[in-house]
Amino acid sequence: MQLIDAHCHFDFPQFDGRREIELQRARSRGVRHLVIPGVRRPDWARVRQTALAHNGLFYCLGIHPWYVDEHSEEDLAALEQLLKSKPERCVAIGECGLDRLKGSLEAQRPWFEAQVTLATELNMPLVIHSVKAHDEVHHLLNGKQWSGQALIHGFSGSYQQAEKLVGLGCFIGVGGVITHPRARKTRDAIARLPAESLVLETDAPDMAPEGVRPGQNSPVYLPQILGALAQIRGVEPEVLAQVLGRNVSRLFGWPAVGVGE
Repeated sequence: MQLIDAHCHFDFPQFDGRREIELQRARSRGVRHLVIPGVRRPDWARVRQTALAHNGLFYCLGIHPWYVDEHSEEDLAALEQLLKSKPERCVAIGECGLDRLKGSLEAQRPWFEAQVTLATELNMPLVIHSVKAHDEVHHLLNGKQWSGQALIHGFSGSYQQAEKLVGLGCFIGVGGVITHPRARKTRDAIARLPAESLVLETDAPDMAPEGVRPGQNSPVYLPQILGALAQIRGVEPEVLAQVLGRNVSRLFGWPAVGVGE
């Protein structure tokens, strides 16, 4: 199998001193590519450097809703200039979005809207952080007549919410939450959605799957998430992996799995 971790914070300090080992372990389990999201301007250089230091790693640049208060209009202008230069292995804008549990949706909304507009202008995919705000995300994308590709990262919501987002062309990020039996609503949604709308991710070092300590998640555990997803949907992991690979390639505009190594 060739697996792609579509959302992994591999630049975070938790991986310092052990990135090569973690990559080797992940690759031995079929994980061929990682996509590293950017969350704040001071980290963008580190995100880029981490990706370019290893074959098969890609990255995104964006302003996360948790950190909007740290940024100014100047940072949005810098983001636009960076992305217009089409930097090597930069595949999307994000992560950006809305989070009802941390900060103010009203404060976050203009930043999210600005990045949606930028993604439309530059014809780039979006990586969206949405926590308890799926309806608001849908409303904003719909209002902006969004017609591009977007990943709703780390989805944890209802089937009805997911279905509406998929209807706008969004992919649903499937992570460690589905390995926890108590996540019945999300597991039900993931079981009922079209397989062609799903993308695999770890959000490492966060969003740990069952049996992994909080903050200790790694791309090594992506096959565990695939196994849980295959069990929920009643299909063979190898068959599902092929579909998921095609999905993430469509999301990021890759002609085929593995392009860019």
